[in-house]
Amino acid sequence: MTTYTVGRFSGPVRPAVVSTTSRERFAERARARRNLARRQVVGSAAAVVGVGALGWLLLVSPVLALDPTQVEVSGAGTVVAVDQVLAVVADRSGTPLPRLDTVRLRDEVLEVPGVREARVVRDWPHGLAVQLVSREPVAAVPEEAPDAGLVLLDEEGVQVGRADVAPDGLPVVDVPLGDQRTLAAVLSVLEQLPVDLLAQVGSVAARTQDTVTMQLRDGGARIDWGSADETPLKIAVLTALRSAPEAAGATVFDVSAPRMPITR
Repeated sequence: MTTYTVGRFSGPVRPAVVSTTSRERFAERARARRNLARRQVVGSAAAVVGVGALGWLLLVSPVLALDPTQVEVSGAGTVVAVDQVLAVVADRSGTPLPRLDTVRLRDEVLEVPGVREARVVRDWPHGLAVQLVSREPVAAVPEEAPDAGLVLLDEEGVQVGRADVAPDGLPVVDVPLGDQRTLAAVLSVLEQLPVDLLAQVGSVAARTQDTVTMQLRDGGARIDWGSADETPLKIAVLTALRSAPEAAGATVFDVSAPRMPITR
């Protein structure tokens, strides 16, 4: 058998040759990476500055500041003093609208006497729309002390004012002092009456919540209503009775049992 011996090559090794074109490409890629990094830094800085400027514009600057002269109040009715509502809003004068706490402002408006509900809406760029539901009086109740005048109540029994005599179109209510259930029954009936019928009611009396009686103005008929139950049906029956020829000249309309009404 023949044996071969393989020897190592121990001669000089030539270095790898890097072309000029390859070095230029490498340098170009490096510059591109540096430029991209610079652009990213500049873009991020510009975004931060832009956000800061926008925040200052919306939240600090007077560009969107509240101007009390551009506040519109609606729904004040006959009870709410509009100047008191405007005074509450004026405390926020100069506040940028995006920063304005409309919920807290609404709560403060609700504290104005006579306000039942309130809604505050931004009216860009400088105003507000304050939409109210006022507590309109539906009855006048004599004070406990003699000749002390009348307390004006809304349909929920909330006092909304006082008067020496009942305002036009407002019935005087006679119920036992401190009897809130009977008063609530009377107010419930009055609140549901059509406007034209309510305007004809001169007084209402009730000894209990089931004995509501109304007296029409100018010597008109008496209406025995009973309780506040089935008030819509009683309104329909009363309307039909008053328009029927057979009931002409009647001085009493008893609709306390609306399915068996009585006139006399």
